[in-house]
Amino acid sequence: MTTLALIDPEELIRRAPDLGSPPAVYQRLVEVLDHPRSGSHEVAAVIGQDTSLTARLLRLANSAYFAFDRPVDSVHQAVSMIGATHVRDIALATSVTSVFRQVPADLINLDEFWRHSLAVGIGARMLAGMRREPNVERFFVGGMLHDVGRLVFYTQAPNDARIVLRHAKNHECLLYEAEMELAGCDHGTIGGALMERWNMPASLVESVALHHRPAEAKAYPVETCTIHLADLIANALKLGRSGERMVPPRWIGMWDALSLDPAALPDLMSSMEEEFERVVGAFSSTG
Repeated sequence: MTTLALIDPEELIRRAPDLGSPPAVYQRLVEVLDHPRSGSHEVAAVIGQDTSLTARLLRLANSAYFAFDRPVDSVHQAVSMIGATHVRDIALATSVTSVFRQVPADLINLDEFWRHSLAVGIGARMLAGMRREPNVERFFVGGMLHDVGRLVFYTQAPNDARIVLRHAKNHECLLYEAEMELAGCDHGTIGGALMERWNMPASLVESVALHHRPAEAKAYPVETCTIHLADLIANALKLGRSGERMVPPRWIGMWDALSLDPAALPDLMSSMEEEFERVVGAFSSTG
């Protein structure tokens, strides 16, 4: 069996200058929101400096995702109706794509990757809604970013990534298992390290790091199990593709951890698929 040098997630991130901080537009939004005198006009001004993000935000505001009863035709109006905090989270989930424009095309189809990420975000948001969680958008962000560690791996160690992908295919094993076997860590651990480097909330760090190992989540089991289940459903429905060829096994304790009835799964899958089809255009990575 081919062996690789064990990967240190933090070292992998440190050697990539572009990964040292979150996307600039997100950082600027955080600064604006932290200022006591800032309001929706200031948030809209930051968004307006990014043409791609402006277009995405307006498409999203006018989509079935929010289903407002009147057209939204300005960034200020979108910020006022969606809420500045939610706009900040949406900006993070969408603008982070620009950091990974150079991912090798032979390793992953970036558009399919972000379609899968969107599907997991939608599923996580729906599950959080079923649980009546506050601020369901944070679950959406967790879903959107759950596999970002895979992009770090592919951009920073592409030759090792090719070996892992080939091993998973030849041995018909799950991709994250191949990562653990050959590299000593999986993409979740790498993604969690990136979230920590970016000073993201601890709940996001843990849910990204452990979305394939939810039983290990100690501080934020609900967030982690939510991302875990949404990921399984997205893979089962083939909504986009993150590189995984098979549907990972579910953690047997996830329904109890989420206090949800597994009988709700068929309706959830149907609703998730319908919602995905309605809003996929708003988060197109080519927009």
